[in-house]
Amino acid sequence: MFFMLYAIDAVFVDKANKVVALVKGIKPWCVSAMYFDAHACLELPVGTIDSTNTEVGDLIESKSV
Repeated sequence: MFFMLYAIDAVFVDKANKVVALVKGIKPWCVSAMYFDAHACLELPVGTIDSTNTEVGDLIESKSV
């Protein structure tokens, strides 16, 4: 979160796009814990985790436009 100006929600996923960790409202200039089983992190607007009821174990699907 270095050089960011606003907080975010972070969804950490493994190579199969399964959610392995959730971090809500990471503030600017702060860091989250390290999740060694994560392959990627989705940086989303604050409140997205709660509004989508995302939980550890969920599968994230992405669609091409």
